[in-house]
Amino acid sequence: MITKTMYEKMAKLAVRRGVNVQKGQPLVITASVKDHVFVELCVKEAYEAGASYVDIDWHDQNIEKMDFTYQSIAALENIPQDRYDQTARRNRDGACYLHVMSDQPDGMKDVDHTKITAYRMAFSKKMKDLRKYTMNNEGQWSIVGLPSKEWAHTVFPQLPEEEAYEKLGDAIFMTSRVSEDSDPLDNWQKHDAELIAHAKKLTEYKFKELHFTSELGTDLTVQLVKDHIWVGGGDTTPRGAYFDPNIPTEEVFCMPDRNGVNGRVYASKPLSYGGKVIENFWFQFKDGRVIDFGAEKEQDSIAKMLDFDEGSRHLGEVALVPYDSPISNSNILFFNTLYDENAACHLALGACYPENLVGGVNMSEEELKEHGANDSVQHVDFMFGTKEMNIDGMTFDGTCVPVFRHGNFVF
Repeated sequence: MITKTMYEKMAKLAVRRGVNVQKGQPLVITASVKDHVFVELCVKEAYEAGASYVDIDWHDQNIEKMDFTYQSIAALENIPQDRYDQTARRNRDGACYLHVMSDQPDGMKDVDHTKITAYRMAFSKKMKDLRKYTMNNEGQWSIVGLPSKEWAHTVFPQLPEEEAYEKLGDAIFMTSRVSEDSDPLDNWQKHDAELIAHAKKLTEYKFKELHFTSELGTDLTVQLVKDHIWVGGGDTTPRGAYFDPNIPTEEVFCMPDRNGVNGRVYASKPLSYGGKVIENFWFQFKDGRVIDFGAEKEQDSIAKMLDFDEGSRHLGEVALVPYDSPISNSNILFFNTLYDENAACHLALGACYPENLVGGVNMSEEELKEHGANDSVQHVDFMFGTKEMNIDGMTFDGTCVPVFRHGNFVF
C-alpha cells in the first residue's frame, strides 16, 4: 500500500539525494502531466532546500503519439532554436535536472518508427554539445520512476487495473529503498558506500579486459580503456555537490575501448526503445563494431538504432550488476531501462561517460577518441546478465581474476 508519506519521502529522496539541490541553484523537472501531484511535492522540497527557481517541462504521451502520427518528418526534424537556447540558459545558470518517468513502455508501438527515429536524430544532433553538461557531471541530474496505470498494464497485463497499479507501485518504492517506516536518505548513504567499495576494488585491479559467458550463449570479450575508472553509487560535480543519477541503482560501470570488443552477446531482457519493445535479440562484435544482429521482435528497430550514427555500433559502457539484487529478486520485468538495467549486467551502445577515464571530463572529443572512448548522440543500455553469468578479468600480465560466478561478485 503506497501512502502519502511514501510519496513525500520519494520526493525528498529525489530532490535532496537524487539531484541534491544546492542553495541558490535552479531545478528543472521533466515529467508527465499525470504526475503533477508528485511534481508539486518535489517543487516544495526544492524551494525548502534553497532552489532559486524551478522550471517544469511537462509532456503527455498521448499527445506525443498524435504529434508523431500527424506531423510530417520535415516538421518533426525542425527543432526550434528556442529549445536549444532555453537549455543553454539553464546550463549557464548551473541548473540541476530531475526526470520523472511513468510512461507506458510500448506506448508508441503503433507509430511509424521512421518518424520517431527522424525526430530523435534531429533533436540529439541539435542538443549534442549541451549534453556534455550532464554527461560530464558538470551539474547534478537524476532519474526516478513513478507507477502509472498504463505502465502497470504492460508489466502485469493479467491483473485488474488497480491491482496492477498497486503491485507496480510497491515494486518501484521497494527498489528505491523507500518505505513507510524507513529513512531513504540514510538507506541510500549506506547503499552507495557498498557500490563505491566494489568500484574501488575493480579500479585497483587495472584489468586489460573482461570475458563474459552465460547460459544464453554469450561469449564476449570487452577490452577496457587504459587508465579507466570504475564508478558506482553517486557522482560529484566540480563544485562538490554529490548526487545519485539513478534511483534505483545497483551497478558499477566502466568504459570499454571502442575498438576492443569481440564475440557475441545475447540480451537477457527486452529493451524499450523509442516506445517499442525489442525482444530476444543478439549482437555480434568484431574489433569493437556490431557486424551482425538478430531479434525475435522489432528487428527493424534495432537496425535503426544501430544506424543512428557512426558511434551507435560501438560500446560506450559496460556495467556489472549482481543477479542477487533487489530488482532482480523481485522477478518483475519492468520494460523500463532504469529498472531492468539494475537487475542485470548491461552494456550500452553509443556515448561513453568521460568520468570513467582519468582526466576524461577535461578532454576534448578528439582526445577522448584517442584514448578509445566512443562518441555518439545516443546512449542505449541493454541487459545481458543472467543467473549463471561468469566474468573473468584479465590483467596486463596475463593473470585471470574471477569477478563473477553464477551471476554474483566473488569478492
